[in-house]
Amino acid sequence: MPTERLSMRRIRELLRLKYESGLSSRLIAKSLGISKGAVGIYLHRANAANLTWPLPEAMTDTSLERLLFPGQVCVKTDRGPEPDWAHVDRELRRPGVTRSLLWVEYRTDRPNGYGYTWFCTSYEAWKQRVSPTMRQRHAAGEKVFVDYAGDTIDIVDPITGEAQAMKLFVGALGASSYVYCEARPSEGLGDWIGCHVGMFAAFGGVATITVCDNLKAAVTNPDRYDPGLNRTYQDMARHYGTTILPARPYKARDKAKVEVSVQIAQRWVLARLRNRRFFSLVELNQAIGELVADLNGRIMRAYGMSRAELFAAVDAPALRPLPAEPYAFALWKRCRVAPDYHVEVDGNWYSVPYRLIRELVDVRIADRTVEAFYKGERVASHAKSPGRRNHTTLADHMPSAHRRHASWTPTRISFVAEKIGPSTAALTTAIMMARPHPEQGFRTCLGIFALQKTYGAARLEAACRRGNAIQARSVGSIRSILKSGLDRAFADPEPEPKPLRHGNIRGRSYFH
Repeated sequence: MPTERLSMRRIRELLRLKYESGLSSRLIAKSLGISKGAVGIYLHRANAANLTWPLPEAMTDTSLERLLFPGQVCVKTDRGPEPDWAHVDRELRRPGVTRSLLWVEYRTDRPNGYGYTWFCTSYEAWKQRVSPTMRQRHAAGEKVFVDYAGDTIDIVDPITGEAQAMKLFVGALGASSYVYCEARPSEGLGDWIGCHVGMFAAFGGVATITVCDNLKAAVTNPDRYDPGLNRTYQDMARHYGTTILPARPYKARDKAKVEVSVQIAQRWVLARLRNRRFFSLVELNQAIGELVADLNGRIMRAYGMSRAELFAAVDAPALRPLPAEPYAFALWKRCRVAPDYHVEVDGNWYSVPYRLIRELVDVRIADRTVEAFYKGERVASHAKSPGRRNHTTLADHMPSAHRRHASWTPTRISFVAEKIGPSTAALTTAIMMARPHPEQGFRTCLGIFALQKTYGAARLEAACRRGNAIQARSVGSIRSILKSGLDRAFADPEPEPKPLRHGNIRGRSYFH
């Protein structure tokens, strides 16, 4: 790698040390911090140029450089006009297009044109002369920049006359600078997500990357290196197939495209609406849409094209397709599963599998559904319950014992009791009717049914017959009747055996 050339100031100092101070090459090299060989090369060039010391006062650094480093004589040739740099810049935003490819195409049209180095250098010089928004290179369909404008616009209540300030959302595509604007009541999460849904629908596609500011609706932890994103915002990005890339805190140049677009929107949209009064958000957004369409149709001097034309030619073909359905707004909440295997959402309780008791689950709350996720896997889904203090429980989420208990109804209690006998059925009916709610008597009835395992159905039926006679209404009373054998007196009498019939037996009718 060649050594970097010394500045003319240091070369003058080298010549002074040699011819005025008479120092050796070794001392000169040590004084200037260069090698001894480099000192010899510069002295050789000075001798070849016939330089004398002291140098003439009229000799400038440029003249000295030409003497020490004479270049080849440049022969001017007719290379034709310079390339259309605005066209080159537009083409570079297309996928797969490089400077080398554009230079080859340029030389194909002009075989005597400029070289590749001049082509790149001249293009960079042109970029520095255009608007600062052009300094960043954005590929077609790659990025969309989003932010809220600082200025607001009011909506007036037609009844009370009260004015409410509306926030202006601004989105700008990187390659074409195509602008989208929408007014919203707040910068909250619901309005923030709604603006993105409307923006992607207006574009007719989705950019690969969405660059946002560090507002609370988007970024939960505005860290420079590891920002935390809002779960709902991430869910929306996943639905559309885009990637959220927050700008670094206090680094406005990370989203310079939208910063300039916000200024343009404030001047060409909000400022033009300053003398108009709006009585509804729909009316306001309709007016904003008309002015934004006019803004996108204005010719940009740096390109000789409008934003709408650039969008149609560059960004629109490169955008990703929209999903089949727009994103449905939903909130996320982290809940710990209660001992009754339910989670609380907006004053209602929804069941999850009982094995997740005491575990943390992520709950997605949509307009009509409530879904629970554990380690990224959906474990429960319920229709959203109207009102408050309601319990929604699925049988599959219950332990087997709870499921069996929950399956008991008054009809089923009566059906099982009738299988044992009419007295048992009458007793269970009386027990359920004696309580304010039939369910309060289920445990007593189930306790009576359990006595069948020990004493059999016949004795239990007799005990229930005695219980009905003495108006016993507890499991303990029926168990006491069975233990003391008092049920035997209420047992059904055994039928008399039929007489034996045989040819050798005359029977009692013979003696009449």
